[in-house]
Amino acid sequence: MAEQAVLGQVWELGTRIGDPSGFGKVFEATGENGRQAVVKLVPKEPGHERELEFVNTATRNVVPVLDHGEHDGHWAIVMPRADKSLSQHLAEAGGTLPLDEVVQILRDIAAALADLDGDIVHRDLKPANILLLDGAWCLADFGLARFADATTAANTWKFAGTEGYIPPERWRQERATIASDVYSLGVIAYQLIAGTLPFTGPDFRNQHLHADPPALAGVPAAMAALVEECLNKAPQARPTPANLDARLNRIQQAPSTGGLAALAQANRDEAARQAESARQESQHRTETERRKDLFRAAKNAMTRIAEMVLDTVTDAAPSANVTRGPQGGWAVTLNRGRLKMSAVHDTDPAMWRGAAPRFDVIAYATISLECDASYGGYQGRTHSLWYCDAQTEGEYHWYETAFMTSPLLIRVAPAIEPFSLPPGPEAGAALRPGMGVHQVAWPFTEVGISDLDAFIDRWTEGLANAAAGQLTHPSTMPERPPGTWR
Repeated sequence: MAEQAVLGQVWELGTRIGDPSGFGKVFEATGENGRQAVVKLVPKEPGHERELEFVNTATRNVVPVLDHGEHDGHWAIVMPRADKSLSQHLAEAGGTLPLDEVVQILRDIAAALADLDGDIVHRDLKPANILLLDGAWCLADFGLARFADATTAANTWKFAGTEGYIPPERWRQERATIASDVYSLGVIAYQLIAGTLPFTGPDFRNQHLHADPPALAGVPAAMAALVEECLNKAPQARPTPANLDARLNRIQQAPSTGGLAALAQANRDEAARQAESARQESQHRTETERRKDLFRAAKNAMTRIAEMVLDTVTDAAPSANVTRGPQGGWAVTLNRGRLKMSAVHDTDPAMWRGAAPRFDVIAYATISLECDASYGGYQGRTHSLWYCDAQTEGEYHWYETAFMTSPLLIRVAPAIEPFSLPPGPEAGAALRPGMGVHQVAWPFTEVGISDLDAFIDRWTEGLANAAAGQLTHPSTMPERPPGTWR
């Protein structure tokens, strides 16, 4: 005997069908009166019950719910059996559709979104979730949908969805709105016309946030502009579903000619300009967020490093005087010598003034050794600590380095050598090939929490010499081969 789901009426379950990647399992079903339908079984897990919130939603071009309830530990939803999905239809057609058919499909979907606007956000629009039912293309699978004014809860499925169709704001983990569905509809429109997604991966996040889709060719300017506006990075710049439907209606009624065609092209040019502006703003925003996150990591790491150095020094020399700076950092004074670590500062790419190295510097600090009176007037040294990807692109660590003035430009040994430089044009010039005013005097050496012994030993030995007034100028400069960097 076939499995039965007892809901409002009894449904006999048949063969499993549908997209296996979607929420739940879908089976053919036959009702008591012989009606052919499908039953969707959704696991009774937190967040999965959201499809039941939409069983009484009466809008245009949304697959209706015929019956619902619980079955075998699942939520059960009964819907009419559709003819096929848009993904199946697209495959049957060879990957692209005629423009007039594309316009009608988009109008059907836009009508549904217009009715949902202000109430429900689908959040998972894709061809597999658009079904042909009674001659109209209808939205189905509200597994990721949410009420538009719902507050964020523990099971909002922010990260679920199909990568090729996810709008920029959801990649940023921001609240989805009806504009998010419009973006996904723009992806679908592009796919129906071009036969490919506007962004094909594998780095979907970066492409949706920053890249421009390839221009659509061979379509009227009004249609191309509409798709481009739907794919705008800024949600507020996308058309509303109602505006989308109205514009599709005009495209469907008659092609633009003469002055109207010229105006449509001018509108497309303006839409492209706005899209580029939004893309640049999105890229700047993402870069700002990236640098902020990296700076937080840099500051946390250097705080631990500085405290480990300080603890080691004060354990070995408990009579030393310790002072702390108001913004972070510290200084240890022992007789004539002082060892100092500065606070951590963030960087602005503009500070290089066109002289930036090939690698990216996120934060900087300094460590310095000073002596009140030493042999020959030498007063000490200071090294730069940079948080950057100096050795391998994209791998950020704290590195120690230092600089010196070119020996061709000095006659007397400086009182402070080697010395630190902040990220900027002077340091940038020193990192370039050739001979400049400054050059690297200490190789870029990683300073890591797990391997601080050599770093601590070198600077504590220097503090001991400075305390005794025996700190001497390096015998050679640079002291070590300057090494390499990207």
